[in-house]
Amino acid sequence: REYKADYSGAKTIGQPLVLASALEKLEVANRRRPITFGSPASQSLFIVNPFSGGAFVRIFSTHPPIQERIARLRDLAQGVNRY
Repeated sequence: REYKADYSGAKTIGQPLVLASALEKLEVANRRRPITFGSPASQSLFIVNPFSGGAFVRIFSTHPPIQERIARLRDLAQGVNRY
């Protein structure tokens, strides 16, 4: 679902690299100021998973890895469609 949303967003704005850059900025901000409260059960409410710590959390993650999303958007900008 997230990949489809990224694809639709990139096609709508016509600039996949702009969306990739926005995702990178969100990820950097998430690392600088991590959430220290809450529950991994609420991760679907976030654009970037704030609870990306351990393997257990990744098993139940509702979002694909941010780096994979960025890589797909960069590929799309170069004409390679992995969606």
